[in-house]
Amino acid sequence: MLPPRPSGLPSSLFLASSDPRASTDNHDPRMNSDQNRESPAESATSRDTWPVIDAATQVKLENQKAEDGYYEQSVTHQPASANKFSLLDIAREQVDIISERMYLLPNEYLEELKGRVRGMLEGNGGSQQRDEFLFLQRLVQSRSDLTAKTLVKAHRVQLEILVAINSGIQFFLHQSMNLSQTVLIEVFVYKRCRNIACQSQLPAENCHCEICTNRKGFCSLCMCVICNKFDFEVNTCRWIGCDSCAHWTHTDCAIRDKQIGTGPSRVNGLGSAEMQFRCRACNRTSELFGWVKDVFQQCAPTWDRETLLRELTVVSKIFRLSENTRGMQLFWKSEELIEKLKAGVEETTACRIILTFLQELEMDSSKSSEAGNNGRMIPPQEACNRIAQVVQEAVQTMEIVADEKMRMLKKARQALETCDHELEEKAKKVAELKLERQQKRLQIDELESIARLKEAEADMFQLKADEARREADRLQRIALAKSGKSEEDYASSYLKQRLSEAEAEKQFLFEKIKLQDQGSRSSKRNDIGDTSQELYTKIQEILKSV
Repeated sequence: MLPPRPSGLPSSLFLASSDPRASTDNHDPRMNSDQNRESPAESATSRDTWPVIDAATQVKLENQKAEDGYYEQSVTHQPASANKFSLLDIAREQVDIISERMYLLPNEYLEELKGRVRGMLEGNGGSQQRDEFLFLQRLVQSRSDLTAKTLVKAHRVQLEILVAINSGIQFFLHQSMNLSQTVLIEVFVYKRCRNIACQSQLPAENCHCEICTNRKGFCSLCMCVICNKFDFEVNTCRWIGCDSCAHWTHTDCAIRDKQIGTGPSRVNGLGSAEMQFRCRACNRTSELFGWVKDVFQQCAPTWDRETLLRELTVVSKIFRLSENTRGMQLFWKSEELIEKLKAGVEETTACRIILTFLQELEMDSSKSSEAGNNGRMIPPQEACNRIAQVVQEAVQTMEIVADEKMRMLKKARQALETCDHELEEKAKKVAELKLERQQKRLQIDELESIARLKEAEADMFQLKADEARREADRLQRIALAKSGKSEEDYASSYLKQRLSEAEAEKQFLFEKIKLQDQGSRSSKRNDIGDTSQELYTKIQEILKSV
């Protein structure tokens, strides 16, 4: 029942569970419906994101009507105009009315509506946006008028939004989604699997078991019987398939739900306890050692280190409580290889070791069964064949161990050579650093001598500057003294000149007065011009004498 690994799957889309018992699943859809659908590994992922509709949240949303009014106002926080509407209108109004109005709206607004739902599914808005989405989902799932007959009248975008809200899968809003309207309606009314990579008609393979009949939207080909989730895990021990009804269960869910435990072996009626898985769908058991052996033989050669480490961890969880020798040995070997992988052992070596170990356990179990089968004698030829087979297996084991030892020796030699090379490089670097240190020391000494020389020059220039300053002060005092003396001489000469002029003016006035007196005495003189001429001549002489 091991499925082939599907081709590349995108990892940027999310989903929310439409089942109140299941949480939201990360979802990456694929359009390939021709793949073998025997395994849930070809489905969407079951990693928990949001919104998670647990029982407490469901009761709270159903019992508190006041909160419904709050969420209703929150969803319609962008008021709709006469021609436009909100997500709340799509969730609660009649299909035909909303469809008619959608045909009148531009494609940009319709894409905006789809973008709002995508934002809610991505969870970027926090708990408030999560509660808004849960309110819309509960409102859509509570409507009885949303049937296949009424949804035929729905607008394409309207149907995509309703399916996305009902299923919680973001891919139904993606631009690359090219499902027909009929398929979308079947997904909405739980007649087709909501896993895009599966898309099986429900119930899958016309299964009429209680789980497939009573669980809405459950697909036995790709969903876990316990948690109702689906994921993209393939070629792995993380899923367990029932040998009887082919229903699938997560290994972690089975361990958590105590569906994995010890039970009587059905091989040759020996009755020894072995690890078994009990399917919840049919209540039948399946042995786990053969399942693990088949998975490792068919898939382990293609696993990388991380995958091999994870699968060994799952095997360790399964056989941790094993009571028989084979299961305990497998548990111990898994723990040992986990430690070796963490220590750096190559995954190819670890893969060969676990495959050889599983073969040895299977052969030991077969030998024990045959030895206990009525104590019959083994023919010599068969005994020789078995001995040769055991010797061959021992040789193979020794070759594997020898290869591992040689690989470890080669790795150690390479590490030693690397260390020697690094040591040589470090020695060269140390010598270079020493040489550079000596050069730096010489440079420092040279700089110190230059600094001392410059300091001496600075002292000399400072001395000269002081002398020049004193000489300048002396010259300034001399200049000031000379300047004061010259000013005194100038003032003295100026006063003398002014005194001479005053004396001349005084003499002029005296002569003038004297002439006037003479003129009054000799009034009879006829020639006044001669007198004035004489007076002018005398004045000029006086001035010249000054």
